[in-house]
Amino acid sequence: MTDEQKKFNDYAKFVDMTTSVASKNTDTLQDRLGTLTGTTSHKGDGSERHEEMQVARLLTSVIGMMAESGEFAEVVKKKIFQADTQFTEDEIFHMKRELGDVLWYWVQGCTALGFTPHEVMEENIKKLEKRYPNGFEVVRSEVRAHGDI
Repeated sequence: MTDEQKKFNDYAKFVDMTTSVASKNTDTLQDRLGTLTGTTSHKGDGSERHEEMQVARLLTSVIGMMAESGEFAEVVKKKIFQADTQFTEDEIFHMKRELGDVLWYWVQGCTALGFTPHEVMEENIKKLEKRYPNGFEVVRSEVRAHGDI
């Protein structure tokens, strides 16, 4: 066995040791998925409502947003690192369609959690106004206040 193979084998053992049982065992994963739950709370109009999370939609949203964001990023990556630097109309149209796919999966996530897209946008505005009260500042993006996630 070469030194390179030994290093890879050692790293593979490390990866295995630091991986959860649910990530390595399909039966365990299926059991966890079958019991995965959550309740979301919504405040508005002086009332509060509680809804069960839609886990299947949540998983659809997560996996879909990652995949479609990757497709969007792929077009940009190729322009930055490979091809010419002029975006074509076809490439821009392709990115537009991929953003539409990201949006579709994003709304799936909103639905899974029982939020309207408007509620999510409003919360994002509150978070960013608090983080950047005078507009964007690099230091505020790099050094966050406690609890600012």
